[in-house]
Amino acid sequence: MTTETTSKEFRFRDIAVVAYAPSIVSSMGHGAVMPVLALRASDLGADASLAAFVVALLGIGSLATSLPAGSLVARIGERRTLMGAGALDAVAMTVAFLSSSVAVLAVAVFVSGMSWTAFLIARQGFLIDATPPSHRARAMSLLGGSFRLGVFVGPLLGAGLIHFLGVPAVFLFAAAMSLTSAVIGGWMPELGRTRTREQGHLSVRSVLWTHRRTFATLGIAVVIIGISRSVRTGLLPLWADHIHLEASVVSLLFAGAALVDIALTFPGGWLLDHRGRQVVAIPVVLAVGLGCLLLPLTHDALSLGAVMALIAIGNGLGSGIVMTLGADAAPADGRAQFLGGWRLCGDLGGTGGPLLVSALAAVFSIAAAPVALGLFSLAGTVWVGYWTGRADRARLSAAATERSRERVPQPELPRRR
Repeated sequence: MTTETTSKEFRFRDIAVVAYAPSIVSSMGHGAVMPVLALRASDLGADASLAAFVVALLGIGSLATSLPAGSLVARIGERRTLMGAGALDAVAMTVAFLSSSVAVLAVAVFVSGMSWTAFLIARQGFLIDATPPSHRARAMSLLGGSFRLGVFVGPLLGAGLIHFLGVPAVFLFAAAMSLTSAVIGGWMPELGRTRTREQGHLSVRSVLWTHRRTFATLGIAVVIIGISRSVRTGLLPLWADHIHLEASVVSLLFAGAALVDIALTFPGGWLLDHRGRQVVAIPVVLAVGLGCLLLPLTHDALSLGAVMALIAIGNGLGSGIVMTLGADAAPADGRAQFLGGWRLCGDLGGTGGPLLVSALAAVFSIAAAPVALGLFSLAGTVWVGYWTGRADRARLSAAATERSRERVPQPELPRRR
């Protein structure tokens, strides 16, 4: 397959294994680890605040290495990066399994976050090459959906392992899944290496500076989307505890919301491809804003579940929105470096959301925090809607120009007599 693949030639099943299987397998391991990571830190002697910091190191590792990971992909290509990231994560999870101190566990978690960023950038770059523009959003939405599927299935498998073998066994399971994803990634064709060799290696700084306006406008929209998405993981469990719901009930509510996410993955991708990016980007942030404003009115599992379903609808429709916007905006020269910067924008939002929840809850109260976050999301909806709308118009204009060039008849050369 080449980058010139047309929409008539393209079939998702032709790339299903190499494009999505590594993501599903690897995220199953991450999904199994995340619910017990704080518990593992506590078992090693960490108090509540230190255990929370260990969990946060996964996002911190991802945030800290977004730009270097983009540079790495540009140098060695998507396939080698995917294989290396899977192997590195397998080592990190094995160290976490063997760890006898919180410090060793913390280092392993940080390294796992580093590998995860490289993994995601390599996946995104491969799909840009492997799919035609007409199918790009569906490809990215399915990629987002594959992560969601793995994160949903992983805790279920992890629960069985914990029951029979104990908490540490989950880390071995994650190591096996990461290694498996590296092996599957080895089957992936290296579609972008020829272009990279021809262009040479551009510095990350030069690529980011060249496209600084994009990052200052559409990139901020991505940060807002990231904050809105991460609010649910930071705010909703706190609110559930505030209204005295049992942990088992909260887990079921989150599982139901995850199913809504997964179910709307492909419809969201279809909307992105056929109705534009703005149509999907707005509901992602708007749903969070409305959900946060409604949250203080909830007082039981049923009402909280309704709010979580509302937020999940927006999040599910936008499962591939950030990656799709990045693929649209990414230049041909220095694409991997650009995607590293794009990933940084997403990570800033994902890390900033929980910090914003914590700050608002500390300054005001848990009852006032949802209102403040709701107003922030509503204001963010305006920014996101405006700049994704401009991006849509620019994309359609470029596509129309390209089609007109293809229709222009080429002049015939005079024949020799």
